[in-house]
Amino acid sequence: MAPKKTPPFNFPDPMDNDTLIGHAAAFQTFMDAWNARDTHAIHPVWMLAGPRGIGKATLAYKIAKMVYGNVGDFFIIDLARNIDKDGKVKSDGRVISVYTVRAMIEKMQMSSMSGDWRVVLIDAVDELNTAASNAILKLLEEPPAKTLFLLVVHQLSNVLPTVRSRARVEKMHPLSIGELRDLCTKFLPGEDVSTATLRLANGSFGKIANLKKSGGDTVYSELIAMLENPRATAGDMMAMAKKIAPSPELHGILLDAIAFFGLADLYPAATHAIADIARVYLEPEISIYKIINDIKKCL
Repeated sequence: MAPKKTPPFNFPDPMDNDTLIGHAAAFQTFMDAWNARDTHAIHPVWMLAGPRGIGKATLAYKIAKMVYGNVGDFFIIDLARNIDKDGKVKSDGRVISVYTVRAMIEKMQMSSMSGDWRVVLIDAVDELNTAASNAILKLLEEPPAKTLFLLVVHQLSNVLPTVRSRARVEKMHPLSIGELRDLCTKFLPGEDVSTATLRLANGSFGKIANLKKSGGDTVYSELIAMLENPRATAGDMMAMAKKIAPSPELHGILLDAIAFFGLADLYPAATHAIADIARVYLEPEISIYKIINDIKKCL
């Protein structure tokens, strides 16, 4: 009898996700401003900033749906809708092109302003290339009337200061262990998500989702157990390196292991070594083995 295959985990796109856990203060801050808009003009540009995977885009879509109410116009800029100069979707893009921004501005200019609110949601601003950032800046310098901009940001330092200066910045914080557990109950029913995995996530449910999709939580547990095992051999370390090497998304668990053992001095060299795997096209197994061996020597 063939073994049962574990079904893939299906996590909803932020646009389709009606479950927002955490960030009550950020949402209430916006609602207070929105409800008072008739007496105090609401700031047209809201920047939701914080680490990846904590629910920034989910909050942005929740606000957007409430503001435009399926009556006004809704414009979205993200990597999934990224296009090249010929208007073709760029499925492998890592940055959002200026052509994507220009196409959105053109649609805005053609849209019928019936008096209802329009929303522009950008996920994420720090994924815009320089030309795209400058195109957005021109739009923000004189925002159209009754238009709300919701800008998702993963790393504020990567956003043009001139763009930041035109936004109201709401800094969103990592989720608590309890909030992560609630999300696991909702989206990973029946899964045994260990406290170690929750801590490993650093407040990001997105990281838990990625770990579960890749099996990274299991590999991480095996890595820690192997490093703690005084009888572990060079062969064991190489076997672990071969398990981690094929999946670039798993390389980061080496840094998590360094943090777990409190070996801060190893962090800079390991970070550079992991970056070099992709940049210099080194053999990942050898590079990863060296990092594991360095950790082991310190224990």
